[in-house]
Amino acid sequence: MTAENTPPIVSRREWLAAVDTLRVREKAHTREGDAIAAARRRLPMTEVNPSTPLAGSNGTVPLIDVFEGRTQLFVSYHMWHDGHTAANQCEGCTFFTGQVRELAYLHQRDVTFAVFCQGPYGESDRYRRFMGWGMPWYSVPAESHERLLANRHFGMKASYLRDGDLVYETYWTTGRGVEPMAPSYGILDMTVYGRQETWEDSPSGWPQPYATLGQQFRKDGRPTAQWARIAAGHADGLHGGQPNTGDSGCCS
Repeated sequence: MTAENTPPIVSRREWLAAVDTLRVREKAHTREGDAIAAARRRLPMTEVNPSTPLAGSNGTVPLIDVFEGRTQLFVSYHMWHDGHTAANQCEGCTFFTGQVRELAYLHQRDVTFAVFCQGPYGESDRYRRFMGWGMPWYSVPAESHERLLANRHFGMKASYLRDGDLVYETYWTTGRGVEPMAPSYGILDMTVYGRQETWEDSPSGWPQPYATLGQQFRKDGRPTAQWARIAAGHADGLHGGQPNTGDSGCCS
Protein backbone atom coordinates (compact mmCIF):
# COMPACT_ATOMS: atom_id res chain seq x y z
CA MET A 1 0.00 0.00 0.00
CA THR A 2 1.07 3.57 -0.63
CA ALA A 3 -0.14 6.95 0.57
CA GLU A 4 -2.09 7.24 -2.69
CA ASN A 5 -4.38 4.29 -1.95
CA THR A 6 -4.98 4.67 1.77
CA PRO A 7 -7.17 7.19 3.63
CA PRO A 8 -5.54 10.33 5.07
CA ILE A 9 -4.21 10.01 8.63
CA VAL A 10 -5.75 12.35 11.22
CA SER A 11 -5.96 12.57 15.00
CA ARG A 12 -8.45 10.32 16.79
CA ARG A 13 -10.58 13.37 17.62
CA GLU A 14 -10.81 14.33 13.94
CA TRP A 15 -11.52 10.72 12.98
CA LEU A 16 -14.33 10.37 15.51
CA ALA A 17 -15.87 13.64 14.30
CA ALA A 18 -15.83 12.37 10.70
CA VAL A 19 -17.44 9.08 11.72
CA ASP A 20 -20.11 10.96 13.69
CA THR A 21 -20.91 13.08 10.63
CA LEU A 22 -21.35 9.97 8.50
CA ARG A 23 -23.43 8.33 11.24
CA VAL A 24 -26.16 10.93 10.71
CA ARG A 25 -26.56 9.76 7.13
CA GLU A 26 -26.37 6.09 8.16
CA LYS A 27 -29.20 6.54 10.66
CA ALA A 28 -31.33 8.32 8.06
CA HIS A 29 -30.67 5.42 5.68
CA THR A 30 -31.72 2.92 8.34
CA ARG A 31 -34.94 4.79 9.07
CA GLU A 32 -35.77 4.97 5.35
CA GLY A 33 -35.15 1.24 5.10
CA ASP A 34 -37.57 0.70 7.99
CA ALA A 35 -40.18 2.83 6.21
CA ILE A 36 -39.75 0.83 2.98
CA ALA A 37 -40.11 -2.43 4.92
CA ALA A 38 -43.30 -1.09 6.49
CA ALA A 39 -44.67 -0.32 3.03
CA ARG A 40 -43.66 -3.79 1.87
CA ARG A 41 -45.70 -5.31 4.69
CA ARG A 42 -48.72 -3.40 3.41
CA LEU A 43 -48.52 -4.61 -0.19
CA PRO A 44 -51.46 -6.57 -1.60
CA MET A 45 -50.90 -10.25 -2.46
CA THR A 46 -51.79 -12.61 -5.28
CA GLU A 47 -52.94 -16.22 -5.16
CA VAL A 48 -50.69 -19.08 -6.28
CA ASN A 49 -51.88 -22.62 -6.95
CA PRO A 50 -51.02 -24.54 -3.75
CA SER A 51 -50.84 -27.84 -5.66
CA THR A 52 -48.05 -26.65 -7.97
CA PRO A 53 -45.71 -29.68 -8.16
CA LEU A 54 -42.06 -29.61 -7.11
CA ALA A 55 -39.45 -32.37 -6.99
CA GLY A 56 -37.72 -32.93 -3.65
CA SER A 57 -35.95 -35.59 -1.64
CA ASN A 58 -39.27 -37.39 -1.09
CA GLY A 59 -40.35 -37.24 -4.71
CA THR A 60 -43.03 -34.91 -6.08
CA VAL A 61 -44.65 -32.63 -3.51
CA PRO A 62 -47.14 -29.74 -3.83
CA LEU A 63 -46.06 -26.18 -3.11
CA ILE A 64 -48.08 -26.04 0.09
CA ASP A 65 -46.02 -28.86 1.60
CA VAL A 66 -42.84 -26.83 1.19
CA PHE A 67 -44.08 -24.57 4.00
CA GLU A 68 -43.39 -27.48 6.39
CA GLY A 69 -46.44 -26.46 8.40
CA ARG A 70 -45.36 -22.84 8.80
CA THR A 71 -47.36 -19.88 7.55
CA GLN A 72 -44.59 -18.11 5.62
CA LEU A 73 -42.13 -19.24 2.97
CA PHE A 74 -39.09 -17.48 1.50
CA VAL A 75 -37.84 -18.99 -1.75
CA SER A 76 -34.52 -18.48 -3.47
CA TYR A 77 -34.88 -19.32 -7.17
CA HIS A 78 -31.54 -20.85 -8.11
CA MET A 79 -30.39 -20.75 -11.75
CA TRP A 80 -29.06 -23.94 -13.32
CA HIS A 81 -27.06 -24.69 -16.44
CA ASP A 82 -28.25 -28.13 -17.48
CA GLY A 83 -25.48 -30.52 -18.47
CA HIS A 84 -22.69 -28.19 -17.33
CA THR A 85 -20.00 -29.05 -14.81
CA ALA A 86 -20.07 -27.85 -11.21
CA ALA A 87 -17.40 -25.32 -12.11
CA ASN A 88 -19.75 -23.82 -14.67
CA GLN A 89 -22.85 -23.53 -12.51
CA CYS A 90 -24.21 -20.11 -11.66
CA GLU A 91 -21.67 -18.22 -9.60
CA GLY A 92 -24.16 -15.54 -8.54
CA CYS A 93 -26.74 -18.00 -7.21
CA THR A 94 -23.94 -19.97 -5.55
CA PHE A 95 -22.75 -16.79 -3.84
CA PHE A 96 -26.17 -15.84 -2.48
CA THR A 97 -27.52 -19.32 -1.70
CA GLY A 98 -24.37 -20.41 0.10
CA GLN A 99 -24.55 -17.62 2.66
CA VAL A 100 -27.91 -18.73 4.09
CA ARG A 101 -26.88 -21.26 6.71
CA GLU A 102 -28.63 -20.89 10.08
CA LEU A 103 -32.38 -21.27 9.61
CA ALA A 104 -33.45 -21.49 13.26
CA TYR A 105 -34.10 -17.75 13.55
CA LEU A 106 -36.38 -17.85 10.51
CA HIS A 107 -38.20 -20.88 11.88
CA GLN A 108 -38.64 -19.10 15.21
CA ARG A 109 -40.64 -16.47 13.32
CA ASP A 110 -42.70 -19.04 11.41
CA VAL A 111 -40.74 -18.67 8.15
CA THR A 112 -39.46 -21.59 6.07
CA PHE A 113 -36.51 -21.03 3.73
CA ALA A 114 -36.21 -23.17 0.60
CA VAL A 115 -34.31 -23.20 -2.68
CA PHE A 116 -36.22 -23.83 -5.91
CA CYS A 117 -33.66 -24.88 -8.50
CA GLN A 118 -34.13 -24.62 -12.24
CA GLY A 119 -32.24 -27.84 -12.89
CA PRO A 120 -33.20 -31.52 -12.62
CA TYR A 121 -33.36 -32.70 -9.02
CA GLY A 122 -30.74 -35.43 -9.25
CA GLU A 123 -27.97 -33.24 -10.66
CA SER A 124 -28.81 -30.10 -8.72
CA ASP A 125 -29.08 -31.99 -5.42
CA ARG A 126 -25.62 -33.43 -6.03
CA TYR A 127 -24.44 -29.84 -6.42
CA ARG A 128 -26.14 -28.92 -3.12
CA ARG A 129 -24.38 -31.78 -1.35
CA PHE A 130 -21.02 -30.94 -2.97
CA MET A 131 -21.38 -27.38 -1.68
CA GLY A 132 -22.26 -28.63 1.80
CA TRP A 133 -25.63 -26.90 1.95
CA GLY A 134 -28.29 -28.24 4.26
CA MET A 135 -31.31 -26.12 3.38
CA PRO A 136 -34.50 -27.59 1.85
CA TRP A 137 -33.91 -28.05 -1.88
CA TYR A 138 -36.43 -28.57 -4.67
CA SER A 139 -36.40 -28.74 -8.45
CA VAL A 140 -39.04 -26.86 -10.43
CA PRO A 141 -40.34 -29.02 -13.29
CA ALA A 142 -41.17 -27.31 -16.58
CA GLU A 143 -44.91 -27.64 -15.95
CA SER A 144 -44.56 -25.45 -12.84
CA HIS A 145 -42.44 -22.66 -14.32
CA GLU A 146 -45.29 -20.45 -15.47
CA ARG A 147 -47.29 -20.90 -12.28
CA LEU A 148 -44.39 -19.76 -10.14
CA LEU A 149 -42.32 -17.50 -12.38
CA ALA A 150 -45.13 -15.71 -14.25
CA ASN A 151 -42.77 -14.34 -16.94
CA ARG A 152 -39.98 -13.68 -14.44
CA HIS A 153 -36.73 -15.63 -14.24
CA PHE A 154 -34.63 -17.78 -11.93
CA GLY A 155 -32.36 -15.71 -9.73
CA MET A 156 -35.29 -13.92 -8.14
CA LYS A 157 -36.40 -14.25 -4.51
CA ALA A 158 -40.04 -14.49 -3.47
CA SER A 159 -42.09 -14.50 -0.27
CA TYR A 160 -45.28 -16.48 0.24
CA LEU A 161 -48.03 -16.66 2.84
CA ARG A 162 -50.16 -19.71 3.63
CA ASP A 163 -53.71 -19.20 4.86
CA GLY A 164 -55.07 -22.65 5.57
CA ASP A 165 -55.13 -24.47 2.23
CA LEU A 166 -54.50 -21.31 0.21
CA VAL A 167 -51.11 -19.88 -0.84
CA TYR A 168 -50.36 -16.28 -1.79
CA GLU A 169 -47.27 -14.54 -3.12
CA THR A 170 -46.64 -11.36 -1.13
CA TYR A 171 -43.35 -9.98 -2.52
CA TRP A 172 -40.56 -10.67 -4.98
CA THR A 173 -37.30 -9.04 -5.98
CA THR A 174 -34.25 -9.59 -8.15
CA GLY A 175 -30.99 -7.87 -9.10
CA ARG A 176 -29.50 -5.99 -6.18
CA GLY A 177 -32.72 -6.51 -4.27
CA VAL A 178 -31.40 -9.95 -3.24
CA GLU A 179 -28.36 -8.55 -1.41
CA PRO A 180 -29.81 -9.08 2.11
CA MET A 181 -29.06 -12.78 1.50
CA ALA A 182 -25.32 -11.99 1.40
CA PRO A 183 -23.86 -10.70 4.68
CA SER A 184 -20.43 -10.74 3.00
CA TYR A 185 -21.47 -7.65 1.06
CA GLY A 186 -22.64 -5.87 4.20
CA ILE A 187 -19.32 -6.60 5.88
CA LEU A 188 -17.32 -5.47 2.84
CA ASP A 189 -19.33 -2.24 2.70
CA MET A 190 -17.95 -1.38 6.16
CA THR A 191 -14.33 -1.91 5.12
CA VAL A 192 -12.13 0.81 3.69
CA TYR A 193 -11.91 -0.73 0.19
CA GLY A 194 -15.56 -1.80 0.04
CA ARG A 195 -16.57 -4.55 -2.39
CA GLN A 196 -13.62 -3.72 -4.66
CA GLU A 197 -15.92 -3.83 -7.69
CA THR A 198 -15.55 -1.59 -10.70
CA TRP A 199 -18.91 0.17 -10.34
CA GLU A 200 -18.20 1.54 -6.86
CA ASP A 201 -17.51 5.22 -6.24
CA SER A 202 -14.11 4.90 -4.55
CA PRO A 203 -11.15 7.29 -4.38
CA SER A 204 -8.60 7.08 -7.15
CA GLY A 205 -6.10 4.29 -6.52
CA TRP A 206 -8.44 2.13 -4.46
CA PRO A 207 -8.24 -1.56 -5.51
CA GLN A 208 -11.15 -2.53 -7.79
CA PRO A 209 -10.14 -5.79 -9.50
CA TYR A 210 -13.65 -7.25 -9.81
CA ALA A 211 -15.93 -6.70 -12.78
CA THR A 212 -19.60 -7.44 -12.24
CA LEU A 213 -20.62 -9.95 -14.91
CA GLY A 214 -19.99 -12.91 -12.64
CA GLN A 215 -16.25 -12.35 -12.21
CA GLN A 216 -16.82 -10.99 -8.71
CA PHE A 217 -18.04 -14.42 -7.60
CA ARG A 218 -15.34 -16.52 -9.31
CA LYS A 219 -11.74 -17.49 -8.66
CA ASP A 220 -9.53 -19.47 -11.04
CA GLY A 221 -12.43 -20.69 -13.18
CA ARG A 222 -14.87 -21.70 -10.43
CA PRO A 223 -17.38 -20.07 -8.11
CA THR A 224 -15.10 -19.00 -5.26
CA ALA A 225 -16.80 -21.05 -2.55
CA GLN A 226 -16.14 -24.29 -4.43
CA TRP A 227 -12.43 -24.22 -3.74
CA ALA A 228 -12.91 -24.87 -0.04
CA ARG A 229 -14.98 -27.94 -0.91
CA ILE A 230 -12.33 -29.21 -3.34
CA ALA A 231 -9.63 -28.66 -0.71
CA ALA A 232 -11.67 -30.69 1.77
CA GLY A 233 -11.69 -33.61 -0.67
CA HIS A 234 -15.28 -33.39 -1.91
CA ALA A 235 -15.76 -34.66 -5.49
CA ASP A 236 -17.77 -32.27 -7.64
CA GLY A 237 -19.04 -34.72 -10.25
CA LEU A 238 -22.62 -34.02 -11.27
CA HIS A 239 -22.74 -36.49 -14.16
CA GLY A 240 -21.56 -39.94 -13.12
CA GLY A 241 -19.57 -38.93 -10.07
CA GLN A 242 -16.34 -37.83 -11.77
CA PRO A 243 -14.64 -34.60 -10.64
CA ASN A 244 -15.20 -31.75 -13.05
CA THR A 245 -13.08 -28.86 -14.21
CA GLY A 246 -13.86 -26.04 -16.55
CA ASP A 247 -13.68 -22.38 -17.33
CA SER A 248 -16.35 -19.83 -16.60
CA GLY A 249 -19.34 -20.07 -18.90
CA CYS A 250 -22.00 -19.10 -16.40
CA CYS A 251 -24.07 -16.02 -15.99
CA SER A 252 -24.25 -14.17 -12.69
